[in-house]
Amino acid sequence: MRVGTWNLAGRWSPDHFDLLVAPDCDVWLLTEVRADVSLPGFQSHLTAATMAPRRHWAGIYSRTPLLPLPDPHPASAAAFGLGLTWCSSILPWRSCGTVPWGDGAAKEKTRRALDQLASGLPVGGLIWGGDWNHAMQGREYAGSVAGRIAIKAAVVDLQLTLATEDSPHRMPGLLTIDHIAVPQSARIHAVNRIVAEGPSRKRLSDHDAYAIEVAVS
Repeated sequence: MRVGTWNLAGRWSPDHFDLLVAPDCDVWLLTEVRADVSLPGFQSHLTAATMAPRRHWAGIYSRTPLLPLPDPHPASAAAFGLGLTWCSSILPWRSCGTVPWGDGAAKEKTRRALDQLASGLPVGGLIWGGDWNHAMQGREYAGSVAGRIAIKAAVVDLQLTLATEDSPHRMPGLLTIDHIAVPQSARIHAVNRIVAEGPSRKRLSDHDAYAIEVAVS
């Protein structure tokens, strides 16, 4: 199956729709999702909390039925479908403020969010993605090195493999902060970066999209 993730930056237009349709993904793990985002033929589940008026933190869009689950964190949506638990998350970044993260430095906010997610997500049988605001290698631009270490540990604890670890960022010399993690038993056949530009080469988001092809037993 094909799974994608994209931070929509709270935007929606025919060009955004076309970009989401073109990769033929079965499931999209989206972040910064406007309330009017609609993909015909897909069921959706969004976070109860919003980060701005009519802009949800995260959402899951699936071609097959979804059973909504309680949000494991205010900035994460979770649902069950295709025999798997799905989670789409935004994780803290350097200038993220305190809501819904709490006080402290970015590394403390990240660890706190991960602890809350770990208590609400299953070990195994999970596909987890979204805008994690941390590269997993190389220069750290948006998050913190301590946050990166905590995320990597959480991926291992949840018995997942990070498919997007080596994927490039839209900014030269950086690696992506948008990720998809799959069960360790899954076979990853392809990982693709999708440049988030419309036909006129206008940027549709400050994030590129990423799509993987994966076989999950």
